Amino acid sequence: MSKARNISNLLGRAIYGLISLSLGIISLTMMGVALWDIWISIHERTLLIAALLNAIGLIVIGIAVFDVSKFFLEEEVFSSSATKSPAKQREALLKFFVIIAIAISLEALVFVFKSGTEDITTLIYPTFLLISAVLVVVGLGVYQRLTRDDDK
Repeated sequence: MSKARNISNLLGRAIYGLISLSLGIISLTMMGVALWDIWISIHERTLLIAALLNAIGLIVIGIAVFDVSKFFLEEEVFSSSATKSPAKQREALLKFFVIIAIAISLEALVFVFKSGTEDITTLIYPTFLLISAVLVVVGLGVYQRLTRDDDK
């Protein structure tokens, strides 16, 4: 049984490692494309503001994806899950959801600026993104409050 568990653990770590590597490459590619678009926009004298707004969106998403990649690498590949206390597991879960909340908030801000320059009637979508980010943060607060007594 122990040998099967070790093989399963090794296989799981390898898969998470591949997922993390893939996400890291995708995020770096997104950020590279954003910088390339800015470079092209500067040299072709096209709409620089539009290119910058698109680049901000790509970079924000790229950073969020990179953070998720890093999280998987730290928590699932390099960390020993057998020695994790419930407090450490809660800390990892909170860290993951904070990454998500920050990514949603930044993306909503990018959409607010884009809606303000293009079509004000589409402002409802970033508003819902901001509301969802707030709900994630409130949910994290409630979760921390409810699980706080378990640490004592």
